[in-house]
Amino acid sequence: MTQIFDKIVQKLSLAGIESPRLEARLILAAAKNVEYAEISAFTELNGTECALAKKMLEKRLSHKPLDKILGHREFYKYDFLCNEDVLSPRPDTEILVEQASKLIFKHTLKNALELGVGSGCVILSLLADFSFLCGTGVDISAKALQVAEKNALNLGVQDRIEFVNLDWNDADFVSAFKKKFDIIVSNPPYIPSADIADLAPEVRDFDPIEALDGGESGFDAYERIAKIAPLLLKENGYLLFEAGYNQASEISEICKKNGFRLIKTEKDLAKIERCVIVQKN
Repeated sequence: MTQIFDKIVQKLSLAGIESPRLEARLILAAAKNVEYAEISAFTELNGTECALAKKMLEKRLSHKPLDKILGHREFYKYDFLCNEDVLSPRPDTEILVEQASKLIFKHTLKNALELGVGSGCVILSLLADFSFLCGTGVDISAKALQVAEKNALNLGVQDRIEFVNLDWNDADFVSAFKKKFDIIVSNPPYIPSADIADLAPEVRDFDPIEALDGGESGFDAYERIAKIAPLLLKENGYLLFEAGYNQASEISEICKKNGFRLIKTEKDLAKIERCVIVQKN
């Protein structure tokens, strides 16, 4: 008799889901309310658990991301609540956290700003790592900020973070901040508008469009942030961007034109330049 685990793996695989065995274990773990490590190919479910697993599987076969079905996702060293109001945390974005972490540790940076905070996974990971760090998270979406606030509370860093509901394109954006920052981090929208329709359904249909659409060129957000960042940073402050495929060089040039010097770019495991690190002159 075919086990429930094998049935789920088969269905996920036929639907073109990457890592079907991993996702099958996560679905079964959620259905049984046990740890992932407790699930094996021989795991059995009772009637209630089976109905719950079936419901989750049906949603996943419609290409709804598993983290938005389960309501949370592991990122970096922590677990974050997520839903359709926020961009699903990506492993590549951990590079942004790691590079920011190195600078914060080396220079004992005290004040961090994230532009486009979403779930909060970037700046909250940094706050959880460094007890001396305080942060500000900005997002155009009030609903996204509600998710970030819950994540801050879950990580116990709520007393060291302020969330601000603003649009960085507003003419008076900079004047909303009464202090300057040691470091700014951002994973802004960088998909060219014309490419949105070709994205995987998990991204196109379930991530917020404002977190994806980078305008006609894909560089609209970089242009704007690089322009206002010098006004928000202390002298010698740092700006770190996540970059899309083949974008790092252009992002570096945008930053140089706005008074920054390039420190370095950092590649991901696929050898794509994923993080651009610049410093205010």
